[in-house]
Amino acid sequence: MKREVVDEGVKLGHADAQIIVKAIDEGWIVVEDFPKRLASKRLAEDENTSRADAETLLFARERKAEVLVDEKALSNLARMFGLKTWNTWTVLLESLNKGFIEVSDISAAIKELGEKRHKLKNEQAAQILESAKLIARKRIKRERTQRFS
Repeated sequence: MKREVVDEGVKLGHADAQIIVKAIDEGWIVVEDFPKRLASKRLAEDENTSRADAETLLFARERKAEVLVDEKALSNLARMFGLKTWNTWTVLLESLNKGFIEVSDISAAIKELGEKRHKLKNEQAAQILESAKLIARKRIKRERTQRFS
């Protein structure tokens, strides 16, 4: 999945891929190799998903890991397996919360991703931006409190 999401994304200049590279470099996203299994073939067939997606879910369940996924059907399947899921937007909002990016970066990502592959409905984009602004306000308040403590 790293090859598809990160390596290709970086080649194509996608902002979200750059953010994921930074998260990998900083260690809060871990990339591991995993062996192919017969169970993944069966899961892929039973759930009408790709073998790579099935392998990812089985590996995450085995390792009790979280899964980064944007496809709704795969996200639902992951949750059926009891896995915590992240998507591009939750990663961006968490990056904002940690101070790695700013609200303007999220706004730019909404625009760029909408043009390339993740077309959001206007209300979804508005909700993400509103969440980003709220997170930014809370982060600023938290940083001020920490400075004066």
